[in-house]
Amino acid sequence: MSEPFRYTVIAFRRCSVIGKAVILDAIDYKRILSKRYDSEESKQKALSQCHLRSAGRVLHALLKNGGIFVKLGQHVSSLAMLPVEWTSTMRPLQDQCHATPYEEINRMVIDDSGRSISEWFEEFDKEPVGVASLAQVHVARDRRTRQKVAVKLQHPSLNDFCDIDMTMVEFSLAWVKRIFPEFEFTWLGEEMRENLPKELNFVHEASNAARIEADFQNIKTSLYIPKVLFASKRILVMEYIDGARIDDREYLAEERIDRNMVALELARIFSRMVHLNGWFHADPHLGNLLIRSSPLSSQSPYNFEIVMLDHGLHFDIDDNLRINYSKLWLSLISPPSPEISAERRKYAEIVGNIGPDLYPIFQTAITGRIGLDDVGGDQEIQRPGSMVEMLPQTPEELELLRTAVLQKEGVLQSVFDVLRRVPRRVLMLLKLNDLTRSLDHALATTHSNVRVFLITARYCCLAIWKEERRRLRIEFKERGLSLQLLFAYFRQRFSYEWLDKRLYIAELYMDFQGRLVLVLAWIKGFSRRGFVGAHRAAAGLT
Repeated sequence: MSEPFRYTVIAFRRCSVIGKAVILDAIDYKRILSKRYDSEESKQKALSQCHLRSAGRVLHALLKNGGIFVKLGQHVSSLAMLPVEWTSTMRPLQDQCHATPYEEINRMVIDDSGRSISEWFEEFDKEPVGVASLAQVHVARDRRTRQKVAVKLQHPSLNDFCDIDMTMVEFSLAWVKRIFPEFEFTWLGEEMRENLPKELNFVHEASNAARIEADFQNIKTSLYIPKVLFASKRILVMEYIDGARIDDREYLAEERIDRNMVALELARIFSRMVHLNGWFHADPHLGNLLIRSSPLSSQSPYNFEIVMLDHGLHFDIDDNLRINYSKLWLSLISPPSPEISAERRKYAEIVGNIGPDLYPIFQTAITGRIGLDDVGGDQEIQRPGSMVEMLPQTPEELELLRTAVLQKEGVLQSVFDVLRRVPRRVLMLLKLNDLTRSLDHALATTHSNVRVFLITARYCCLAIWKEERRRLRIEFKERGLSLQLLFAYFRQRFSYEWLDKRLYIAELYMDFQGRLVLVLAWIKGFSRRGFVGAHRAAAGLT
């Protein structure tokens, strides 16, 4: 069989796999939705079963094709507005990707570098330590330097089928839109088409890592970026980092690392990226973050380092978006009032292209809570006036949100309208919010659940003050010194200092409360199991 014919056969097979799933799902949904039901309950039950069947078919197709299709499924699993049957079915794709056999990887390395794996490395573990949709990582020892390294190798099949797979993804999403106009996902295909070439070029990833490291070079931070030793389009060799997942509480307890401080430090890192640097990691999830005890050479101000991996996708933010996003955050932190409500809507329109009609949906996406308007329907529920007033999200509220999105007339359409209108960079910023909230929950931190929001608020204050100072200095140069400009300068400086100090005092109070909870847990654990019980209780392990 000739090589072009073989690729044609494989391409046809890959298209038919996903095409069959889409067609069967469409038939299934049309059949269920065209039936008459005795009650709304029986209709919802039939629809739920249809969701499960359809999601199962798509999952099977995505896993069979692998690569870009798995990436698509990972995006779907993170869309909280979808039926839970879909998101829960797709969730295994976050960590269930098939490894490329060693022989194929070795051929790719020879093609790209002219050397085999055995010529590159004196030791090479053929079993990858991590497998993602686009690449896999092996532990090795460099033959020349004898240094232990992590070798990231792209799946060779991506090079062969990337274009046709992307076309098939876009075709499938267009069919979904045609059959179910309310389920508009064509923007997801556009986003993948734009960003995948960047993620598939490891030279670009090495450049992103170097820029992040430079941005934090003179900052007191626990952030650590692994050194890149070699980079080509499909091969990336980095220093090996021995650590644990950032949400591994057992590891944190063993290393005597304060889990509260870990959550706060990650919030500081991402807040600095977004609100000050204007350059941020755009694929944030807990699998891309490791934690380790600080080595002797570390510059970290704490006894740990947060190691950030996978720099294939970073976004920059222009200064206008960065400052207006900071102002939106401060309005969400502020106590409710008619003026603050107007500010929230004003900056939501500037930042997210969101008008008053969609603002409640947008606010819920940012805060993770039911907003001030009727997203959740008429049921009684305690609604926060600002992010500072938030209580932990209850299971009842989560279910109310899901039910409102799926069943209340117009809400589902509004969700998709928000997704279409909001700039892609802003959607990625919302994912950062989700990451800091989810880590705070995963670590079972003892401080207030709004503690991380105060960190963000302080960085917003600093970003706005720096921008105002820059603007006033330009005016000084153009117009010369005047009492009006001098007064404006000191007024802005006082405004910044006043708000920053108030937030700092609130942080101290919340940290004291969190420390008190730890002490009480320690005492309770000690009374039951002595020092071992005290340590585990304070570490959130019992």
